[in-house]
Amino acid sequence: MVFNTWLYFFFFMIVLALYVNMRRPAQNTMLLCASCFFYGWWDWRFLFLVSFSTVIDYVMALKMEETTEPNRRKRFLLISVASNLSILGFFKYFNFFIDSFNALLAGFGLDAHFWRTDIILPVGISFYTFHALSYSIDVYRRDVRATRSFKDFALFVMFFPQLVAGPIGRATYQLPQYLGERVIKLEGVREGLWLILWGLFKKVCVADNLAPLVDQNFARSSELNAPVAYLTVVAFAYQIYCDFSGYTDIARGSAKLMGFELLHNFRRPYAAINPQEFWRRWHISLSSWLRDYLYIPLGGSRFGKWLTYRNLMITMVLGGLWHGAAWNFVWWGIYHGILLVGFQLWSQWPDRWQAPRSLAIVAMFHLTLFGWLLFRCTRRELVDGIWIDQSFEQILEFLTAPARGFLWSADATAIVTALALFVVPLAAIEWLIDPKREDRGLYDKPTWVVASVQAVVAFFVVRYGVQNASAFIYFQF
Repeated sequence: MVFNTWLYFFFFMIVLALYVNMRRPAQNTMLLCASCFFYGWWDWRFLFLVSFSTVIDYVMALKMEETTEPNRRKRFLLISVASNLSILGFFKYFNFFIDSFNALLAGFGLDAHFWRTDIILPVGISFYTFHALSYSIDVYRRDVRATRSFKDFALFVMFFPQLVAGPIGRATYQLPQYLGERVIKLEGVREGLWLILWGLFKKVCVADNLAPLVDQNFARSSELNAPVAYLTVVAFAYQIYCDFSGYTDIARGSAKLMGFELLHNFRRPYAAINPQEFWRRWHISLSSWLRDYLYIPLGGSRFGKWLTYRNLMITMVLGGLWHGAAWNFVWWGIYHGILLVGFQLWSQWPDRWQAPRSLAIVAMFHLTLFGWLLFRCTRRELVDGIWIDQSFEQILEFLTAPARGFLWSADATAIVTALALFVVPLAAIEWLIDPKREDRGLYDKPTWVVASVQAVVAFFVVRYGVQNASAFIYFQF
């Protein structure tokens, strides 16, 4: 069940109608049941998986709460972390390591067909695993008290708007919302409806109209010349941004209509002027999670510059691997780690040249584009029963596109037309909205401006929205 379908609309209307006529304990019970139904719509068997990890985290948190002995508390934390990461590792990475090992042996001329599993990746497993881990770690650190209500904790893990693609929640921020009374205010309803409309515009107008152009050109990457190759990567940059941030907007809007506040996940990432700022704007719930639960525990920047660089690289490589079990995500993580280390070195350089902000934005956008090229090249081939990763070869096909000429073509015109029709209105509206006030920023403007923007967005959704709903890109992560 995806957000950009009538099925979700009717499901959410039923949930909302029941919700507003209940008090908190009954609301939480109903929302938990609705969340189980929502997740089970893909495959009901995966409910057992998320329920198992939820029970483990709930019990281990209570054990940590009840004991003051440091070693026992650490042991309970390790059980929680190990169980979550073992499930994630098996379902997401088992075949990746088996395929990589088989390909390595085949490269040496050895016949290797180690057993791989025909398993289906549970939708959103990376998101709800990190979501639950934040609770266990925060209880261990005593940043939050362990809740004795299993129902409320299960709702924290499985709350349907954010279950399968985030934002990745924090127990310190969100758990109190499930334990306390929620108040639905007119302002929240207004902001929630706008977020849903804005998210639909990003998804069904921008992302889904760019997707066919991106897919067909990546499928024939060896034939692209320079203009088409470049514009294809630009189109993918906006496709993935609008696809993912559109999901986040709809999730946050749905939650707001019920009185919940989810974490912000995007703040105009393509307006960043350096790699560090980019990660403060892009997928904020993940980048802050990696900072607080990986980078800082590794030592952060406290033990000298070389260990800082090491910690940055480890964090970004693991962050890349979090996105998917494929080598292109590893290259992507390494690349962004190099950018962050390079920025650290540049920041320490005496008398360094300060570029104008506009030039810095353009430069950072193109550095980001190369990262998206690494991210999107996912080609694999089945050779003699062994899956061979071809992502690096596909990357080289894009990089050598200038050798195939610079002639402008109908394919280039098609991409420019789509970018002008959908990305220009996106950029104009984002520029209009106060970036410091996020979803509330539109309402700082005069009423006629608000009404005009909403009318334009609604028109685009109705007129240009892709009717055949496609799954959100980040569902595969």
